[in-house]
Amino acid sequence: MELKHTSAVVTGGASGLGEATARALSARGVKVVLADLNQERGSAIAKEIGGVYAHCDVTNTEQVIAAIEAAKELGPLWSAVNCAGIGWATRTVGKDGEYSSAHDLELYRKVIEINLIGTFNVCRLAATAMSHNTPDVDGLRGAIVNTASVAAEDGQIGQVAYSSSKGGIVGLTLPLARDLAAIGVRANCILPGLIDTPIYGTGAASDEFKARLGAGVLFPKRLGYSEEFASLCVELLSNSYMNAESIRIDAGIRMQPK
Repeated sequence: MELKHTSAVVTGGASGLGEATARALSARGVKVVLADLNQERGSAIAKEIGGVYAHCDVTNTEQVIAAIEAAKELGPLWSAVNCAGIGWATRTVGKDGEYSSAHDLELYRKVIEINLIGTFNVCRLAATAMSHNTPDVDGLRGAIVNTASVAAEDGQIGQVAYSSSKGGIVGLTLPLARDLAAIGVRANCILPGLIDTPIYGTGAASDEFKARLGAGVLFPKRLGYSEEFASLCVELLSNSYMNAESIRIDAGIRMQPK
């Protein structure tokens, strides 16, 4: 699938995996809309790569449509990448055994709403826009890449909400691809492992913590780079024969219970 002279929407594009993906797509000649809540960072990156920033809560349909329409003004929308998401860690039952200390149900709903429902919201709307594209020689009109996590398969203690949301993203991949085959849109999913992003902070303490995490990776024994995720993402978008796949990028790690 040819990416040059097309546009893309990247949610969570103002940092981490989304930022790296936006930069990689821009380097391939794609005009990128960075859909994010961080206006200052998103605007700065958009200016740097010749893209556009769109303030976007992925659970807000109007804001998602606005981001998609902004992309269409830059060129035909052929790519959508979902990197927006949040994490939360708490056990299902509190130590005191009281009902009140059980996992907060609203926090569980929030993680599902943003990570899973937000991802699907972007998918359904982006695919609708792509359905109007003129197909290429393979009948393709676009491609979607969603971001899950190895926690979808190796969820650790305290990750019930996060793993549920990421497992849902893996679970929607095949039926989503089957649905979208009718309009010539492919859908794939990436399950990143321990990737070095701003979530781990900076400084000596952060470096020490990341080194400990990296020691548990099979090989190479380090955290992944966001550019390595972005490289796989671009391959999934550009390779016309990649469809309905959920791929781990984790250097062989299998997460332990804690």
